[in-house]
Amino acid sequence: MINKSFRSQILIWVFFLIPASLVFGQQKISLSFDDGMINDRPGYNLREWNELLLNKLKQNKVQSVLFVAGHNKFEEKGEYIIKSWNDEGHKIANHTTNHPNYNSEEWTTNRFIDELLSNDSLIKGYSNYVKLFRFPYLKEGNTPDKIESFRSFMKGQGYRNGYVTIDGSDWYIDQRLVERLKENPNAELTAFRSFYLEHIWDRAQFYEKLSFELNGRHINHTLLLHHNLAAALFIGDLIKMFKDRGWEIVSTEEAYSDPIYDNTPNYAGESLIYALAKDSGKYEDVLRYPAEDSRYEKKKMNVLGL
Repeated sequence: MINKSFRSQILIWVFFLIPASLVFGQQKISLSFDDGMINDRPGYNLREWNELLLNKLKQNKVQSVLFVAGHNKFEEKGEYIIKSWNDEGHKIANHTTNHPNYNSEEWTTNRFIDELLSNDSLIKGYSNYVKLFRFPYLKEGNTPDKIESFRSFMKGQGYRNGYVTIDGSDWYIDQRLVERLKENPNAELTAFRSFYLEHIWDRAQFYEKLSFELNGRHINHTLLLHHNLAAALFIGDLIKMFKDRGWEIVSTEEAYSDPIYDNTPNYAGESLIYALAKDSGKYEDVLRYPAEDSRYEKKKMNVLGL
């Protein structure tokens, strides 16, 4: 007969042999893309780099969402972007028409409401249209009245906040990448690729650790990316990195089914995890503001010669 002490030791060994994902739930992440650029890029016309991005998502069986900024979508190139993403099965969501900063004094609630409504009229005819709204710059208002008024309006319209939980300044990496390719169309991009991957991984680890401390579990994360050349060139590598490191890539629908997205933090703006951490009052020493900004990557990229 096995004595109780030995049986307890066996149970402890078994516990530590079980993958953490089976004990606490697997780390999951969905990909979301903002804006919808319509520009050619060095070495690639619009259709080439957009379809490169879409094909990599398709090859990896990843269903995503495009948060459309509508100001440049009323003519052929803009219509092509929305249609191409919709036709590939990706969700089409609202990112305002003109991408204004709602924290700016000049943007009243009524003006900002018009931004949502005008863009809604542009995208609502697409078959994969969803009522998700993402604030430009993740800025949700600079006064309590603006914050609450717009939240109330969204609720009345049946819109949900298209929160992100992992934020990273990928747009700045893309900006530097494009500048390099303009200088030298044959530039070696390996270092850009490595920086892109490790930067996003660093941010994912930061927000995942913070989220786990706040929630006591792995949530379905939503990563903020932008529709740009860097994503087109490196998204396949990014997906592989997350999978190789034990994460599951999930659809937009599955991600936003997590009850974490039902939260309405008192702190308005930045990523959802950032806002919840601010509400807790426990993480002031680790949170930075602006949460994710080019200033943090500029010095690193300068040192690396990128």
